Amino acid sequence: MLRALGAVCAVAMLIGCDTSAPMADRTTDGGATGDMGSAVFRGAQPAAPMAMPDVTLQTVDGKPFNLVTDTTHPVTLVFFGYTNCPDVCPLVMTDLTMAYAELPADVREQTQVLFVTTDPTRDTSSVLRTYLDRYNPAFVGLTGTLRAITAAARDLGVPITGKKTLPGGGYDVGHGAQVIGFAHETAPVIWTPGTPVAAMVADIQTLAGP
Repeated sequence: MLRALGAVCAVAMLIGCDTSAPMADRTTDGGATGDMGSAVFRGAQPAAPMAMPDVTLQTVDGKPFNLVTDTTHPVTLVFFGYTNCPDVCPLVMTDLTMAYAELPADVREQTQVLFVTTDPTRDTSSVLRTYLDRYNPAFVGLTGTLRAITAAARDLGVPITGKKTLPGGGYDVGHGAQVIGFAHETAPVIWTPGTPVAAMVADIQTLAGP
């Protein structure tokens, strides 16, 4: 499968984010193909839309969640992060929450946000739920084995580089910081940190269609 994008991170702001992963070829001028045809997005577009990984994780309620069969909304937004992330995750989640809130009500009803933890050891079900409730209770938290999470991330071009011990104790988890936008089972757009909220809102409405 074509890797979409490696992490696109400003070193000064993305501690715990992998800044060395390569970027795959992409277009930003309507080059995506497939279900979205020649739709033009304001975020980055992979050279070809990515498929949703056929990986089963678990919700915070302990129920299995298959990324193909359980993403039943017309639009799915996927972000890999962790609740102890000191900088980039809160920034991305804040922008994502704002974009979600600014969607027209009918588009919001068609849109599902998935937060996949990259730190399943510390991000227990209750921790994940509490964290996401600070942003929006409708957001879905997913966990699982690190192997399954890494497999899903790899298929979407999101690097997870593992733990980095901190001098004062504890650890950070290196991970890509892109949000991946799906229309049904294919993703023709990726938003990197710093993408304007207005651009995300416009792109999500394009994903939802007329």
